[in-house]
Amino acid sequence: MERRFIQRDWEPTELDGGQFCEILARILYHQDSGNLNLTKGFDDCLRYIEDKNNSNSHAVLPRHDALHISRVLRAIYGFRSQRGAVHISPTYRPNQMDSKFMIESVRWCFNETLRIFWSGNREAVAKSIREILQFDVPCIGNFENVLLVQRTDLTAEEEVLVLLHYAGEVGFSRSEVGRHARFSSSTITGALQKLVAPSMRQIVLLPTGKYRLTDLGSRRIREHLADKLLIQ
Repeated sequence: MERRFIQRDWEPTELDGGQFCEILARILYHQDSGNLNLTKGFDDCLRYIEDKNNSNSHAVLPRHDALHISRVLRAIYGFRSQRGAVHISPTYRPNQMDSKFMIESVRWCFNETLRIFWSGNREAVAKSIREILQFDVPCIGNFENVLLVQRTDLTAEEEVLVLLHYAGEVGFSRSEVGRHARFSSSTITGALQKLVAPSMRQIVLLPTGKYRLTDLGSRRIREHLADKLLIQ
């Protein structure tokens, strides 16, 4: 879903989000009822969990944990079935805001499911949730706070852009870029000077002394470097 979002391809996000909902609804139904049914419909699963007549027994406690996920799943699924992703609509086309909502809602459901059902070390689940919450840049590995761009086919300029994409709005200082990018100091300096120059303006030096992507830099990531955010 995130790769499609990076590539500004909005509609597949809604379809993928709908498939995610169907699978997670069955998982929740299984955990809540004790019954394993790999074909039970999305609505039937959630109706059991929501149990408006209080007629079912429930293993997921407290009840509001399952109910919160159920409400978010229904919101995601509504986009899939009502706003053009499944039924062609003459008045609606998937857009960036809808796609972003889908991604973040799916991410939240992932996190909440881990929080409820992970039976191991609580710090391990907290670490996993923090990693999921971060915008995905698969080619960048974090090894005990040492960042590494795990591709060997990037130019210095491209590696700087990918690192700043990872850094988000906070950005990286010159020393941080130099520490994370695997190029000589002079090569990195040249790449930064080129990217910040008036002829490119793909990064900007903030008053804090940190570099971050401009809208032009973000567009270059989306349109030309999306595939390079993935591990080879």
